[in-house]
Amino acid sequence: MGYSATHCYVYVLGSRDAGAVRTYVGWTTDLDRRLAEHNAGTGARSTRGRRWTLLYAERYPTRPDAMRREWRLKRDRRFRKHIAESLIPETVPDHRSRSGRIPSNQRNWRTRHDSNV
Repeated sequence: MGYSATHCYVYVLGSRDAGAVRTYVGWTTDLDRRLAEHNAGTGARSTRGRRWTLLYAERYPTRPDAMRREWRLKRDRRFRKHIAESLIPETVPDHRSRSGRIPSNQRNWRTRHDSNV
């Protein structure tokens, strides 16, 4: 992506696992390297074992500026939820059996608009 190492970046990563969407907020001087570290399992401990996607990034001229913004974003769950909605597909596959019921191992994929259960 060609990011400058003279700047710091605050980023939001997203991961979707079994219907649950998780976000992670961090800061770095190299977004490509940091995303690769998270996906390789060498990033933050809380990000290990998941496939992460870069959802959002902001550039700051100094490390203290980036760290202040990271602190705020980590506490702004509404913003993170809004950003994470880009990971949730418009349509969720319907795994109904012939009886019309969703198998118990697929129930977590329901959308809140599915009223036929």
